[in-house]
Amino acid sequence: MTQQSSLKRKTISGLIWSFADLIANQGIQFIIQIILARLLLPEHFGLVGMILVFIAISNSIIDSGFSQALIRQKNVSQEDYSTVFYFNLVMGLVMYGILFIIADPISIFFGEPQLITILRVLSLVLIINSFGIIQRVFLIKNVDFRTQTKINMIAGITSGILAVFFAVIGFGVWALVIKTVSMQIIQTLLLWILNKWVPSLVFNPQSFKRYFGFGSKLLVSGLIDTFYNNIYYVIIGRFFSASQLGYYTNAIKLRDIASQSITTSVQRVTYPILSNIQEDENRLKNGYRKVIKTSSFIIFPIMVGLAAVAESLINILFGEKWMGSVIYLQLLCFAGMLYPLHSINLNILQVKGRSDLFLLLEIIKKFILTVLIVISILLKLGVIGLISAAVLHSYIALFINTYFSAREISYSAKEQVKDLLPIYLVSMVMGIIVYFCGMKMNEGNLTKLIIQICIGVGIYILLCGFAKIKELNTIYGLMLPLIKKIKS
Repeated sequence: MTQQSSLKRKTISGLIWSFADLIANQGIQFIIQIILARLLLPEHFGLVGMILVFIAISNSIIDSGFSQALIRQKNVSQEDYSTVFYFNLVMGLVMYGILFIIADPISIFFGEPQLITILRVLSLVLIINSFGIIQRVFLIKNVDFRTQTKINMIAGITSGILAVFFAVIGFGVWALVIKTVSMQIIQTLLLWILNKWVPSLVFNPQSFKRYFGFGSKLLVSGLIDTFYNNIYYVIIGRFFSASQLGYYTNAIKLRDIASQSITTSVQRVTYPILSNIQEDENRLKNGYRKVIKTSSFIIFPIMVGLAAVAESLINILFGEKWMGSVIYLQLLCFAGMLYPLHSINLNILQVKGRSDLFLLLEIIKKFILTVLIVISILLKLGVIGLISAAVLHSYIALFINTYFSAREISYSAKEQVKDLLPIYLVSMVMGIIVYFCGMKMNEGNLTKLIIQICIGVGIYILLCGFAKIKELNTIYGLMLPLIKKIKS
């Protein structure tokens, strides 16, 4: 078997298992989310949402860009892995200590005294996670998503059952805390059991400096990105009610089941694969172009369709008390549909070792987002205005990302727009038809949702065939081996 065919087989296998992980793990999480949303109140989700930014930023500092640096490097020694492992562990302990100390000021900032204990308990995931970072790097580097799928499924089911149990017996917001902490414990234990890697008793300063040179720029850009990805939790939690933050939190989670999950799935497969062919310009460009078009073919109709059926879907899944999430979800879908494109474009900069440019772009894009957020606050546009600013920023950021990634692989922003425009237009037409069909229906929510989904799938396939969009055949070709395996 040639190296190219082996790489192709590994990519297809990785994508299949990565999407299996997406469907299985996110499906499980989604079911649990529905149950918890019916058992708990919006403000319970809002309380946890207030402190997500602090956990997310701490996790970025603990990793410090070392994961991406290790994945990118072709030859990594046991000494290198061990050095990074001990750094992650020490930083996990340091960040937990910091959050433990500042828990009281954070609770005063949000005006919620119970956040003190919640943050101090929830922050334990930082220490637990630091034990599993290198274990996960091994699996990603080897494109072993089968093992990750098993781990995530077991952890998701077990932690979900625990959360539902504690929600039923009246633990309220603590059911969500228990779910998060228990999931991290189970994932980390299984990573150690199934991966078999053990660190050596060594810390090499030279190894640390070498990887930190690349990872530090990703750390700064990651911190900026993480802060701004979670800034809405801070703003809504500070200036609006916990219930409104709860609506936003659930809308984000529902959006992310499709958007962020597919983004992560594609990104974690394509980054190690593209890193392996980074020196072959033609293969890199062709592979990158296929990933961009195939990802868009999947994500565009899903996100537009989700926005079109949002009212029926939320009513069925979460009930009347969550209808305040509908408009939030619809707007968030139009920002989220571009997330895979952002990630894939930025992957090219990392593959090419341009972590300096990666950092510069993050600073530019976040400056633009800051201006948009300030304008929406000054004009008193409310939560809807804040989310609309995020939608506008997502489109602006895409053009910035495509412009600079194009310089690295000679795939211009104009070429990308030309490749993606037919898929975008077909998805929008499909979404408009599905939305207005729903408005004209008098059936119950479940019947209406089923009819809308069937109409949407049928119209999308029909329009793609009429527009001769080749990705329809590409997806069928990718799924055919899996279908044959299931039948056999």
